[in-house]
Amino acid sequence: MTEASTIAVGAETSAPAPGQDEARSLSSDAWRSLKKNPIFWFSAVLIVVFVLMAALPSLFTNVDPNAAILKEARAKPSGDAWFGRDIQGYDIYSRTIYGARASILVGVFASIATVLIGGALGVIAGYYGGWLDAVVSRITDIFFAIPLLLGGILFMATFPNDVNSPYLLVVGKVVLVLSIFGWPGLARLMRSSVLQVKPNDYVQAARALGASPWRIIRAHVLPNALAPMIVVATINLGVFISVEATLSFLGIGLTPPAVSWGVAISDAIVALRTTPHILLFPSLFLSLAVLAFIMLGDAVRDAFDPKSR
Repeated sequence: MTEASTIAVGAETSAPAPGQDEARSLSSDAWRSLKKNPIFWFSAVLIVVFVLMAALPSLFTNVDPNAAILKEARAKPSGDAWFGRDIQGYDIYSRTIYGARASILVGVFASIATVLIGGALGVIAGYYGGWLDAVVSRITDIFFAIPLLLGGILFMATFPNDVNSPYLLVVGKVVLVLSIFGWPGLARLMRSSVLQVKPNDYVQAARALGASPWRIIRAHVLPNALAPMIVVATINLGVFISVEATLSFLGIGLTPPAVSWGVAISDAIVALRTTPHILLFPSLFLSLAVLAFIMLGDAVRDAFDPKSR
């Protein structure tokens, strides 16, 4: 056998077989796992529906959620009002659709804020260490001592909403309180992820080649430490929606004229015994929304966990 034929045979042997996958990244493996998970698709469809309800409520109803017909108050579900009417004559179906906007906005913006705050502090503490790590850890411990719901109650009771408060101000205040008390868990998670990534060879090599700390964090640390944050942030989004509903139910979260599922549940308690359908529908939509985000977070967590495959 000639030298040229030997090289050709070696090349054919080392080449991947047709259809055989080459080296894949963690994200591509996670996506392959997610595509086979029915829980992921079920939760994704629910989330898409709720996002459409929040962004384009007119696709689902053309009834004004603030149009009250007092003579039809407490009316049961019918062709004119699919979910019936509440104690003030509002169309429950319309208010349930429009209520998704405030709840989804609170959940999304609170999740983004906690990821930014917790992620930044976690990266600083984990990468630089030393006294910065000690200071950030002690601050995190202080906020951990205050439960999320209790902190929200104290904050919103101290700074209550006014009747004439703008809609965005009311929503922004709830987002602020959830962000203040919701970031410590993500900070600790990011710190632990950075500590796991930091000793790896590619990080040490980049440091030896003279790369700046910001470049190392941006190009090497964050892409490999961000997956756990995404998973927990997805689950937290559902938690924030439920906390917002709890604060609104207590009358210190979103308040009228803002429309949300928590406000609708609070209004329905008055007539719970005589007209339970007033409570049923907003509670059902709230439960489905929270369940969808938590199920999505669980599916993403399983996909990013190599031990589950």
